[in-house]
Amino acid sequence: MKIHEQCLACLVNQAVKTANLTGAENREELYKEIFAQMSRLDFSKTNSEILGENYRLIKQHTGCGDPYKETKDYYNQLFLENFHAYDEKVQTIEEAVKYAIVSNIIDFNPVHSDVERDIAHFFSSVDSLELTVNDTPKLLADIDRAKSILYLGDNCGEICFDKLLIKRIRERNPGCAVYFGVRGAAVINDNIEEDAYAVRMEEYATIISNGDYSCGTVMDRVSAPFREIYEKADVIIAKGQANYESLSEEPKNIYFLLMTKCKVIADDIGVPEKSLVCLRSKEGFENHL
Repeated sequence: MKIHEQCLACLVNQAVKTANLTGAENREELYKEIFAQMSRLDFSKTNSEILGENYRLIKQHTGCGDPYKETKDYYNQLFLENFHAYDEKVQTIEEAVKYAIVSNIIDFNPVHSDVERDIAHFFSSVDSLELTVNDTPKLLADIDRAKSILYLGDNCGEICFDKLLIKRIRERNPGCAVYFGVRGAAVINDNIEEDAYAVRMEEYATIISNGDYSCGTVMDRVSAPFREIYEKADVIIAKGQANYESLSEEPKNIYFLLMTKCKVIADDIGVPEKSLVCLRSKEGFENHL
């Protein structure tokens, strides 16, 4: 999915938000660097890739390798402490899918003005919520016959619900190899290897970095080991909008689990904003046998 003009304001807002978060000095120079980079913007690229490039400049300018580390640690620990309670509450894999999607609300992009309010709202009503796009039955059928699954994570906090879903996947298909993919370097509040190990994801999946600092999974930028696992996987489960942006045109059997938190993504999928989505890509499992 190529970048949309409506994404430009978010790119700038994210730079300002992160500069404020880090207490960056000489901000005028930082903004000049970002604007200069954006003046050469390639509109055939995805928003995920461009955001990653801007974020790289911010980290270089501030000398802070992970500006959202404190935020990530807080939400990862908060939901990890309640993991067993959710594990007991969520009885079926279908429920685990829904909780994983609802947890995608934990996001610190500039379009989300009150994350804690949204978390409280959606988690208090999760049992009564319905998926607007629900390809869960197809997903479960593909899980049943898969030999290898690559689960692409997204944000902090929600990684604990990814872990819960992966646990249900392993219970359903014990012989399946499951990999959990993370970003290759810190970008906003997305998960990197450190975060995955902090929530003990290795209990249920093999953790693998994609080797890239993009906000998403940009296949022409990932590492060779990651690409090999990606190509061999029977099923890809891709969490969040950034993974949708970067993988929606990929010829693989991909299931996108996300909440549509902006109009651009909602319109591309064809659903209202704040919809819960489990969407299968056009490529089916049978094309990869």
